[in-house]
Amino acid sequence: MAQVEATTERIIGADAETVFDTLADYSGTRGKLLPEHFSEYEVREGGDGEGTLVHWKLQATSKRVRDCLLEVTEPTDGQLVEKDRNSSMVTTWVVTPAGEGRSKAVVTTVWNGAGGIGGFFERTFAPKGLGRIYDTLLANLAAEVEGKA
Repeated sequence: MAQVEATTERIIGADAETVFDTLADYSGTRGKLLPEHFSEYEVREGGDGEGTLVHWKLQATSKRVRDCLLEVTEPTDGQLVEKDRNSSMVTTWVVTPAGEGRSKAVVTTVWNGAGGIGGFFERTFAPKGLGRIYDTLLANLAAEVEGKA
């Protein structure tokens, strides 16, 4: 099984602390940022960054739905890590300053892909599809925080 990785980034017109706090607000803002590919969003424990346990279903394609139960940690300042209890999937969010009143948000998701021909297609197409989903989420995040800082 080869590891599959999808990375998306965006410069956002708000300071890094505001952007990070908005991403880490699972009990409030985060659910509103999710595009239509996410369903059944539910905070099961915590709700603000470290110690949060959150559930959602991610429909990456018309045939592929992932049931995710994610444990959230904050290993370093400006970093959120969501580890799925139901699979090998790990999503890391990193928010860093990018000049006056701006920040850079980078989201990277990795998982152990399938083998064989299915794995080939997964490695080829899944990162692009997931990238589009996260690009929409980052655009929603930017719309939420820009002008509020």
